[in-house]
Amino acid sequence: MKNITFTADERLIEAAREQAAADNTTLNEQFRRWLEQYARRRQAARALESIDRMRAYVRTGGRKFTREDMNER
Repeated sequence: MKNITFTADERLIEAAREQAAADNTTLNEQFRRWLEQYARRRQAARALESIDRMRAYVRTGGRKFTREDMNER
């Protein structure tokens, strides 16, 4: 793991530490969770963009496919 340093209002940090303690965790752990969620939002957005681009190439003519239709070779 890599250490980082950030600045914030002391009262805000203390309030966040108290909340983390109430949640039986640490401020550091809460920040790691937030950072992971933050990074994944962009990954999810890129995945959805890719799906939207692929949809532009697929035309079904309004036909609904059954499981058998989709697995037919």
